[in-house]
Amino acid sequence: MSLTAFSFPTRTLFGPGALAELPAHLVRLGVRRPLVVTDAGLLATSAFKALTETLGAAGQGRDWFLYSAVHPNPIEGDVREPAALFREAGCDGVIAIGGGSPLDAGKAARLLAKRPDCNLARFYDEPADWSGLAPFIAIPTTAGTGSEVGRSSVITLDATKRKAVLFHPELLAKLVILDPKLTVGLPPKLTAATGADALTHCIESYTCPVFHPMCDGIALEGIHLIVDALPRAFRDGNDLDARGRMLVAAAMGAVAFQKDLGVVHSLAHPLSTICGLHHGLANALCLVAGMKFCAARKPGLYRRVGIACGLDVLKCSAPEADRRTIAFLTEFLARLGLNTRLRDHGVKPEHLDALVTQAVEDPCHKTNVVPVTAGDFRGLYLEVL
Repeated sequence: MSLTAFSFPTRTLFGPGALAELPAHLVRLGVRRPLVVTDAGLLATSAFKALTETLGAAGQGRDWFLYSAVHPNPIEGDVREPAALFREAGCDGVIAIGGGSPLDAGKAARLLAKRPDCNLARFYDEPADWSGLAPFIAIPTTAGTGSEVGRSSVITLDATKRKAVLFHPELLAKLVILDPKLTVGLPPKLTAATGADALTHCIESYTCPVFHPMCDGIALEGIHLIVDALPRAFRDGNDLDARGRMLVAAAMGAVAFQKDLGVVHSLAHPLSTICGLHHGLANALCLVAGMKFCAARKPGLYRRVGIACGLDVLKCSAPEADRRTIAFLTEFLARLGLNTRLRDHGVKPEHLDALVTQAVEDPCHKTNVVPVTAGDFRGLYLEVL
């Protein structure tokens, strides 16, 4: 058995109205001049209004500053620009609010706030002392990426024009606020896409062959929560119970994928970089094909996933358990409107070579439960095109 490490350290506040606790925690963390990082689309939402009211009410001479230009798939400028503002304004902490993109950008901006000369393309080649990064508070308004509990940021770098994972334990948030009231305004389509992202995290982390039984249990319970809560949140955005369960499930998916992920994410990442697809949507459109690919090579892989979905597959043959589970999830995604094709979202046959090249280079499939070749990637893209 190989050596592994278990870590679940993120301090998290959960429940309707949890945002009200923010001022007290800013005091606890010694943050008096926070930089708020988000995207332009969030500025008109009730979630952002709630944050501004909460920060405005904090008093005690606290000032706060705003960077609101994060792209849907964050680029290096979304890290460098808030880092520069952080230094210019004399900030002492970062609050990121929104989906995974602002959270990833805000998290990584602290690196360049400390070392503005850092070459992110050589992040792992030129190791630095990242201790003492400014405190980071994560407030998700979507239930999908789980970036709030992660120790990494996914950023498209200037030098490569490709997504890169910046990983370091010091990127971990000092506080996560999971307030379902902040997610009620999320439109049904985004609710579905972000929820499918969380579902994919749970499934791929569970089937990743790395030994981590605690993450396996968390992933399976995350699937159970999503199967119950996502359709309810999709139908009724004001269902706080469903919204809350989805926030927790998304965080659980991200905790679980410290095991790593698999082929579906390697298919999805280039679709965002090259074709601009929302990451959750890309995962949703590739999930069933990826599961069929893996099940054909390792029968019985999805039996416990099916049980987590509420299916009676315990006594089925291995192939039948997989078939029933995949059929259930195919219909589950269809009911959420996630049964379209890549071509419906602007992906064209002429993108195929570039997609395959980046998919092969993406690290996620290195921990897939079965090996994946360039030819396999091409076939999978064609299957969902």
